Amino acid sequence: LLSGAHIPLSGRNPRLRELLGIRPHVLVLNKMDLADPCRQPVSSGAGAGRGPAAVPAFLRVSLQIVPLVTKLVGDSPRYHRAESAEYSILVIGIPNVGKSSLINSLRRLHLKKGKATAVGGEPGITKAVLTRIQVPEQPLMYLVDTPGVLPPRLGDVETGMKLALCGAIRDHLVGEDIMADYLLYALNKRRQFGYVRRYGLAQACDDVGAVLRRVALAQGRTQKVKVLTGTGNVNVTMLNYPAAAYEFLRDFRAGHLGRVTLD
Repeated sequence: LLSGAHIPLSGRNPRLRELLGIRPHVLVLNKMDLADPCRQPVSSGAGAGRGPAAVPAFLRVSLQIVPLVTKLVGDSPRYHRAESAEYSILVIGIPNVGKSSLINSLRRLHLKKGKATAVGGEPGITKAVLTRIQVPEQPLMYLVDTPGVLPPRLGDVETGMKLALCGAIRDHLVGEDIMADYLLYALNKRRQFGYVRRYGLAQACDDVGAVLRRVALAQGRTQKVKVLTGTGNVNVTMLNYPAAAYEFLRDFRAGHLGRVTLD
């Protein structure tokens, strides 16, 4: 769907172009509605925020992807020599970018049927290459869902942090507190101060502890802890900073902190 566009580096396998060679493929950028409009890639098709603002980018992609793939198949020299009129297409990408959601969306649009593959808001829901899932009937086309795959080595720590913030790496493998600290740094660097309004801060700050304190107070994230005193155990209510860090990350991923592009 993209033609001469800037491709965000963190979310694309650097070896993808080399491995695909000259094979035709469609690149889908998901969750474009959460991206900063000033930093979105320029696109010649759906998926980059074009079209009516009321239509979600993901739906615009779903509406255009089958006609585009049909054209790619029809233009292929193998199309005129093939005996079978059905096509199987592999859906690949890094974890938690919406591969299963895309397949289910296409199935609902073209077959009016429910979801055929499990989805979730964390990486690793799809654990194996699944059976073929029919999408349209004309032409007869099957999509194959696959587990998300990351490059064997990330280029640098910051690339890993960006992928973790977007949910491509499980939170506990990096640490919610570390991710929250980097997120605050990234927001301040881009002058995205939506967190100030959401959590009732007086002004922007670079102290993640102060921000998480406000998050915990705003979201009611507390925990009871037993404290041993001279007169016995006493239950004390304390702010739950790990839970506050998780809320901070979830608000970012849901777009509650503003439309932010990390690359």
